[in-house]
Amino acid sequence: MVKAFFYGTLMHPRILQRVLGNNGTHLSVCPAILKNFTRHKIKGALYPAIVPYSLSRSMFDRDLAPEEISVRGLLVSGLTEEEVKLLDVFEGDEYNREVVSVYPLGLLASLYDGSPVDIQAPKISASIVMQQPIEANTYIWCMPLSQLRSDRWSFEEFIQHDAWKWENKGIDRRKAMEGIIVRARL
Repeated sequence: MVKAFFYGTLMHPRILQRVLGNNGTHLSVCPAILKNFTRHKIKGALYPAIVPYSLSRSMFDRDLAPEEISVRGLLVSGLTEEEVKLLDVFEGDEYNREVVSVYPLGLLASLYDGSPVDIQAPKISASIVMQQPIEANTYIWCMPLSQLRSDRWSFEEFIQHDAWKWENKGIDRRKAMEGIIVRARL
């Protein structure tokens, strides 16, 4: 079974279930942090990208605080190899799947109930005790940085304004692209 770290649309259980084509009863999830990465809005897209801070640093006019160079997301455990193939197609050619070390912020729990996991765990500080890191697959942006905006993508804003677009037609559209992503021009 495979572990993955999701930081965008796939943090929403119903969207993940729809991409995988099943209800996810075999999956366990918990909030987690990926250090030394930044999450960005993509020009002309509703979904985000992550890049190592060593690459994105030039996009900012100041050095970022530790909290700002840590991406909060969802650690998912129990994915099958077939599900990973479906995820690869969904993520498309804008990302490379790579293994990273993520820090769980809680205990793994069932994905099945379909409720979004609260990823707003305690702020990162010197006093927080982190669990041991876990190796997980994630999808890292592999296109030019010029396609990213310097402002950061927000899961809360996505839930409020755009998640409904992804629960049905957005997923069908991505699947139909068969891994070759075509974004609208803004």
